[in-house]
Amino acid sequence: MRYERDVFIAGVGSSVPATRRVRDAVAEGRIDERTARQMRMDSVAVSASEPGPVLAVTAGRRAMAHAGLGPADIDLLLHATVHYQGHDLWPPASYIQREVPCGEGPALEVRQMSNGGMAALDLAAGYLLGGDTRSAALLTAGDRFCEPAFDRWRSDPGTLYGDAGAALVLSRRAGFARLLSLATVADSDLEGMHRGDDPFGTAPFGRHPVVDMERHKRAYVGGAGMSFTVARVAAGQRAALKRALAEADVTLDRIDRFVLPNLGWRRLDAAFFQPFGIPEERTVFDWGRTVGHLGAADQFAALAHLAATGALRPGEHVLLAGIGAGFTWSCAVVRVIDTPPVPPAVSAAAPSVPPAVSAAAPSVPPAVSAAAPPVSVHVEGQEK
Repeated sequence: MRYERDVFIAGVGSSVPATRRVRDAVAEGRIDERTARQMRMDSVAVSASEPGPVLAVTAGRRAMAHAGLGPADIDLLLHATVHYQGHDLWPPASYIQREVPCGEGPALEVRQMSNGGMAALDLAAGYLLGGDTRSAALLTAGDRFCEPAFDRWRSDPGTLYGDAGAALVLSRRAGFARLLSLATVADSDLEGMHRGDDPFGTAPFGRHPVVDMERHKRAYVGGAGMSFTVARVAAGQRAALKRALAEADVTLDRIDRFVLPNLGWRRLDAAFFQPFGIPEERTVFDWGRTVGHLGAADQFAALAHLAATGALRPGEHVLLAGIGAGFTWSCAVVRVIDTPPVPPAVSAAAPSVPPAVSAAAPSVPPAVSAAAPPVSVHVEGQEK
């Protein structure tokens, strides 16, 4: 969609825990050295205890302060998630709305996997433009990819997952960057890549106690075929990017900075660097390689990083890209119109943490199967 009316990015914020070095994980046998070398990752962010919603609250407070807005200014809250949020049959978006706090408008969860943040951006822009009295929306994302259900080193061979919360404030009034276009493309024929041939279960993680995306991917590709799968994934990514550029009336060579998912170098090279000729030095890979793939939070956290380091300059064009299981691909083009202030590093009072749900869990999770080499199609991108 081309945005003829003003929609601005008014504030960004993030909460990224301390990192753990990849070489230490290699030494402990959590990941093999060859895979680590191909990804070119230095470290991943690991939360010692804070769950995704709590990380998102901290990020949301920082984004609100960065935008200079108060609770009454927010008409919508969207919270994007990938993994378990810490409680069963519980709406994390409502918790975040109360804890930030941020108004009394709708508070909704977006579960479009790693494209959730970008999907929330698409939905929020449409919501704000749909009513003359709507002013701003707070978008958050937050996940903690922890054991026993998720092995950040092996659950998705080829991508290392980091924990973080990130947030973005979208406004009709003012901001440091203007949203020019946003295109989302969907291809549900690829949905089975995250389901495989498993029957439907009766409870989360009831069939497989540890997430193993490789198992599902292998089952899907075995039926659909490698050529079909690679072609469809590549076509979706290309369609989203071309549409976003065309609707923004901007060519690829005029993009000053690319905010891509933190998928690791090999997958970024296959999905973006090689197909589109995107120079690595114009991406945020130098930062992404230090925190890992943050689920739905990659793009918001990257913008917070760019704002904090003074890397966003008036007149520049920035392209944001997201990929999510299902599949969906989203690309947005924004133009920086003002140098953003550095986002606040410290939030107000710490968010209250809901009591944890008790659940017996083994001290050591069952190992993710790794007898065969990974299928060469990324579950949320493309890899050849």
